[in-house]
Amino acid sequence: MTSPDQERLKSFMQECRTRIETALDARLPPEDKLPARLHQAMRYATLDGGKRLRPILTYATGQTLGVPLDVLDGPACAVEFIHVYSLIHDDLPAMDDDCLRRGRPTCHVQFDEATAILAGDALQALAFEVLAADPTLAVPPRQRIAMIECLAKAVGSCGMVGGQAIDLASVGVSLDLPALELMHIHKTGALIRASVRLAVLACPELDQTIAARLDHYAKCIGLAFQIRDDILDEESDTATLGKTQGKDKAQRKPTYPALLGLAGAKQKAWEICQDAIESLNPLGERADLLRALALFIIQRHS
Repeated sequence: MTSPDQERLKSFMQECRTRIETALDARLPPEDKLPARLHQAMRYATLDGGKRLRPILTYATGQTLGVPLDVLDGPACAVEFIHVYSLIHDDLPAMDDDCLRRGRPTCHVQFDEATAILAGDALQALAFEVLAADPTLAVPPRQRIAMIECLAKAVGSCGMVGGQAIDLASVGVSLDLPALELMHIHKTGALIRASVRLAVLACPELDQTIAARLDHYAKCIGLAFQIRDDILDEESDTATLGKTQGKDKAQRKPTYPALLGLAGAKQKAWEICQDAIESLNPLGERADLLRALALFIIQRHS
């Protein structure tokens, strides 16, 4: 990535983070509204920073396709609400049993386990409410329905939740590369693909060949993101990551470095990133932000 690309991406990501923070705050229930403790937990888990990669992908795809950012505030919030719900539930004692997320106590530690479960449930419901009724989402009803269907498929048993089930069943089990990729296409990749797809659906006249190219891009960066996560779990530290370093290895979860070695995992991430970038060729310079994001994903430190 050239220096101008880096600077442009850095500026765009900061703009998106500021935008999504305001949009999330506006769509979350006030913390003093009954049931107050539940709403406080929802806001605590959501409004605590994070990379905001999924909303950024929604905005960047929209920018590539000429969709105004304000049209995408609702979909961007929806994918982030789903992401936060998944993090809350992943951290629970019955799942990964983690006490640190984004450098702060996890939701069930800060509040209690029951409140954390309910906060995740409520955020999931809120995501679909936003897609169904958010007044800033200026698309025809048919597109709203398509967006709801897209996110539902990404979240359910054939998407993110199914991937988590496979992950839990794979602890201590040796997976080959196709099985490992299948797990992460579901667990991590499905929501990343939906983040791109929601912006595509806001552009109903888009050529379907271009839509397919963007979906392939999203599939690739979803895998690359997970490989980089696995690498960071080996190489980084808890303070940098904002979550417990080495947890996957300690829990004997299948990872790319365990299967391919660190050097092999890094090479695999680079190859997939290049595949993602090449899929954008028909879009020309319009897709430069998406290309830069693909490189950012495999170069990030947290």
